[in-house]
Amino acid sequence: MKSSFPSSIQRDHIELPALFPMSVSMTEGVSPSFQRLHWHRALEINWITRGSGIYIINGREYPFEQGDLFLIDSDDLHRAYEGKDLEMVIVMFEPSLLVSEQRYDHEILLPFRGTGPQFSNQISHQHSRSSALVQYIADMRKEYEATQRGYSSALHGLLLLFLTEINRYFLHEEGEKSRANTKHLEQIRNVIGVMEAELSYPWTLKELADRIHLSPSRFSALFSRIVGTSPMNYLVQLRLEYAVELLTQGEQSILNIAESSGFRNLSNFNRLFLQHVGVSPTGLLRKIRGN
Repeated sequence: MKSSFPSSIQRDHIELPALFPMSVSMTEGVSPSFQRLHWHRALEINWITRGSGIYIINGREYPFEQGDLFLIDSDDLHRAYEGKDLEMVIVMFEPSLLVSEQRYDHEILLPFRGTGPQFSNQISHQHSRSSALVQYIADMRKEYEATQRGYSSALHGLLLLFLTEINRYFLHEEGEKSRANTKHLEQIRNVIGVMEAELSYPWTLKELADRIHLSPSRFSALFSRIVGTSPMNYLVQLRLEYAVELLTQGEQSILNIAESSGFRNLSNFNRLFLQHVGVSPTGLLRKIRGN
């Protein structure tokens, strides 16, 4: 059973063209926003064109490698980790793009809406029909980048063929038994929402566990299974992401940014920032200012 719309974690706003709400892009590595547990209204297709990594989707861990595909529904909580040399093509589109097709084919979006009980979020490159799916994505990328006359019609048609292929050959009966249940997902959503709302508060593991009436050990195990890392490590990631955002604005000192992000010790902030972001706060500030 799919979980209800996330209410505690703020939805990512994906900017898509109003007239034809679809985009096809290529990314290298995993950006900080992808590492954070997030969700969005747009439907998402990922094609791993190079490298490896791990996806966490609704509490389930999916190691992936070159050639794998992922389908991510509107309310799926997800995050990604880069393994090595990761490169992927990302297709985003609004469900409204296929509203007319849904009048005649009610199952056209089932590969997204039915992930879990009927379809898997991950399609392995080893599946006998995966090469056909990959070709559709490759053709979408060419059409999107070329923007020749009628390209939106071509993209629309390729997307329909892609979804039809999945509906025909990738339906499974048993579902994913290890998928986190709705109650646990909602509990963790609530805790993450509290973390995001009060990043500067000096949270302890017990305080976070008390929010959903669990022991610290049980809470930590549940959180790690759903999010892919411990509660306190994830809190550090959220704080560092916020610190990067403040640095890009260039309006505060590094000391003030550290305190606003929840770090009481400047040297600890500098160390963790360098460890997770790959550059010191001062170094990032210089890059932003163009020095």
